[in-house]
Amino acid sequence: MSKKIFLLGSSGSIGVNALNCIRYLNKSKEAGSFKLVGLAAGNNYKQLEKQIVEFSPKVAYIHSTKGYEYLRKKHPKLKLYSGESGIIQAMENISFDMCLNALVGSAGLIPTLKAVELGADIALANKETLIMAGDIVVKAIKKKKVKLIPIDSEHAAIYHILKGIKPAELEKLIITASGGPFFFKDIKNPSIEETLNHPTWKMGKKITVDSATMMNKGLEIIEAHYLFDVPFDKIDTVVHPQSIIHSMVETIDGEIYAQIGNNDMRHPIQNALTDPILVKNPLKKCRLWELGSLTFFKHDFSKFPMLKLAYECGRRGGTSLAAMNAANEGAVGLFLHGKIAYKDIYKKVKKEVDSHPYQKKPSVDYILKLDADIKQRLIKDKN
Repeated sequence: MSKKIFLLGSSGSIGVNALNCIRYLNKSKEAGSFKLVGLAAGNNYKQLEKQIVEFSPKVAYIHSTKGYEYLRKKHPKLKLYSGESGIIQAMENISFDMCLNALVGSAGLIPTLKAVELGADIALANKETLIMAGDIVVKAIKKKKVKLIPIDSEHAAIYHILKGIKPAELEKLIITASGGPFFFKDIKNPSIEETLNHPTWKMGKKITVDSATMMNKGLEIIEAHYLFDVPFDKIDTVVHPQSIIHSMVETIDGEIYAQIGNNDMRHPIQNALTDPILVKNPLKKCRLWELGSLTFFKHDFSKFPMLKLAYECGRRGGTSLAAMNAANEGAVGLFLHGKIAYKDIYKKVKKEVDSHPYQKKPSVDYILKLDADIKQRLIKDKN
């Protein structure tokens, strides 16, 4: 196997772990060679420079203007890009087999579509790609006959389980949730500190708030719908506080198949890079006798209305999903800056979903404009 990789979001946690996987794979030669031909990062240009020196990509992108000027002087022979369309220009000027998209937010949508247009497989860690424009992305992928490989641990688990199950045998997808900090507590109006006190994971602030409201599971349900072409009535969630079982698949005979593994994102990242085969890795093995008790609880729509809203938006489709995603990003930002209370996150999101100018089959331009408009409106509307 020989693959040329374009890595988007190389300075974030997923990007850094992807580079760790590429280092290991190239050293071990378990699956052939993996050439990093393109890198894209946000503002951390010092980290990007270290990656450029180590991996010698053909092209690179840096969002930061200061970073662009710095890197241009330090690496004059490198094809370096910046600016609004810089990532697309970089992608158009290099050949690659796989795009690993670990960008954050709506910025990940257009690069995904460009990579598909160029005929590359997609290893996807950017939720917004499918939340905002799932119908458009899936149509493009089918047309170009490329692969869409999930990197989220929950979806990666389902992806591998389904390799042994025929579509006609599928009864239900079951996505596990940790429950966040409030599943076992009845806190009426928690503080920022209480909301960020996740019992299982240490994550970024935005995703930790999403875990508290259960919106992260709502987003994952929508992703699963598009990734696996399964109706929402056949996608369920179960609260599993230990977060050892990443997801499950129920078949029509009532059997349930589960994927069990340690909590390390390098597992799904390496598996995506080496798809369609699995190879050894240097990570700690999962020992069943070390796991202790595994417990499960039914989700609670009354306590977590954001989860119910995600199902509703998913079934309605169209711009409901983009509106929900944009409003959630904006409202969580307001909460983290102390502008609104925890309970107001749902109110803000529900209001935008209900009042936005809905379209059933929006264009990409309309989706991006809607995303920007809602976020801008929430910044101004702090009441």
